[in-house]
Amino acid sequence: MRVFLILIASWLPVFAQQHWVATWGTAQQQYRAGGRGAAATTPPAPARPAPPPAVAAPGTIGRRFPVPRALPGVHNQTVRMIVRTSIGGKTLRVRLSNALGAPAVAIGAAHLALHARDSAIVPASDRTLTFSGKPAATIYAGQVLVSDPVNLDVAPLSDLVVSLYVTGETGPPTSHLFALRPTYVSREGDFTARTEIPDPEATMESWYWLAGVDVLAPADAFAVVTFGDSITDGDQSTPDANNAWPTLLARRLQQNKRTARIAVVNAGISGNRVLGDNNGALSRMLHDVFTVPGIRWVTLLEGINDITGVTRPGAAPSTFDAESLIAAYRQIVDTAHLYGVKVAGCTLTPYGGSNVYSEAGERIRQAANQWIRTGGAFDAVIDFEAAVKGTGTPPRFRAEADSPDLLHPGDAGYKMMAGAIDLGVFTRAKK
Repeated sequence: MRVFLILIASWLPVFAQQHWVATWGTAQQQYRAGGRGAAATTPPAPARPAPPPAVAAPGTIGRRFPVPRALPGVHNQTVRMIVRTSIGGKTLRVRLSNALGAPAVAIGAAHLALHARDSAIVPASDRTLTFSGKPAATIYAGQVLVSDPVNLDVAPLSDLVVSLYVTGETGPPTSHLFALRPTYVSREGDFTARTEIPDPEATMESWYWLAGVDVLAPADAFAVVTFGDSITDGDQSTPDANNAWPTLLARRLQQNKRTARIAVVNAGISGNRVLGDNNGALSRMLHDVFTVPGIRWVTLLEGINDITGVTRPGAAPSTFDAESLIAAYRQIVDTAHLYGVKVAGCTLTPYGGSNVYSEAGERIRQAANQWIRTGGAFDAVIDFEAAVKGTGTPPRFRAEADSPDLLHPGDAGYKMMAGAIDLGVFTRAKK
């Protein structure tokens, strides 16, 4: 008995120093029929393969990569999704969510594994997920469903595969449109335990009902949530190349011993605004930031869509101005501090030459950036504008950082952004 008690006493400090930290996560959206347009009104239809990338003609303004096509629904099918970890661990759990869907979703089976290639998993790594001890579960509207922990040795910056068999007809799913990783939608049936998805009905670029993956981590591990719009989401980075700036930040953190226990969760949503209903920044901070396991810091890069929405050519008259945006920033900072979360304010990147540029919008952007740099509200400032801005008027991206639409960076620009972040910001002494 004495030996047993000694062993228990020796284990207690280890368990006391561990806690759950999100190694990956995403922000969820309602279904949109055409990607980022109005909400769907048509009934679900079978998925079809995504069209090939639309390449902007030389010398023209346009998108290098198209908006991923939305999936109207799933019917007795398996969806196999790929995510990349930031920190590693040996005990994992998966969070599913029906945060923005209407009907309940029936999960018939779920598996977690290491990714091999295409739709294939590493067979020896396959783990069956259970929920309160059961292999099947229902996600009710608005619910978050947490799996039981599984033992799986996962290295930092590894690709994981989450496979969900969804029974019945789901209707429009809670999803994240710009996953920019392939998601395989099977023919009808449970393929969660299969090594590959044979002849998938469709290959999409979105995640469905998948909110996060957590690891049991040491007490000094924590998460940084990158909060923003399409530039944080990675729009116009090369699909399936892991070149969004939050993913590149996670790589930098792993290369530094002092920051190797800092996880990165990307909560960017393409098209998102700070102000307004329908999942705007002010309304989604709670479920996309403050409830992320292990959260300690959030980066805020958002406001371009608020600005261009009211200043682009043909926009309706509006009272929106720089003070409107700054007031919203203050609300985000004050609310974050209520939850003990620190906020790094990020300057808004330039978009001169794009089809949404206007002089009125540029004045708002510059005023907002001046306040971000000098207002003193943020716990830290990340100057993304300085990292990617070129010369000339109106302000625009450096040529080597740009993408054809002149609104988003390309791969090189995202690398510049990730490289501009002082990693020491996240490790300095607490207040």
